[in-house]
Amino acid sequence: MDSLLKNQGLFLALYRIVIGLLFACHGAATLFGVLGGPQGAVPGIGQWPGWWAAAIQLVGGVLVMLGLGTRAAAVICSGSMAYAYFFVHQPQALFPIQNGGEKAALFCWGFLLVAVLGPGRWALSTLLAPSRPLAHEKR
Repeated sequence: MDSLLKNQGLFLALYRIVIGLLFACHGAATLFGVLGGPQGAVPGIGQWPGWWAAAIQLVGGVLVMLGLGTRAAAVICSGSMAYAYFFVHQPQALFPIQNGGEKAALFCWGFLLVAVLGPGRWALSTLLAPSRPLAHEKR
């Protein structure tokens, strides 16, 4: 158990990197037709909400993955997935398993967790400002 607590920062960094990368991949697939292409219709440039959602996915995912502006980016990513869940998926059925909104719900809660916990020690923002102590290190 001590090794888990000792490596908590590493696990937070890995979680942040993986969730950011997966989210950015969704945005890249929609905007550029890569990685298997979009999962739905290709939105036109500036089209609401599809193009904006994909832009948030790509930019927000990369920012979270790198650990730059992590809390703000994670809040925006979480909010975009809450919007996707409640306006796209939830009207079809109540539960995510019924309405196909599992990914939206998981990304929403995952990014909310990142927003609350912050980027952690292994983030570019932390490396660029090493003189600032992390909140959980003030104990």
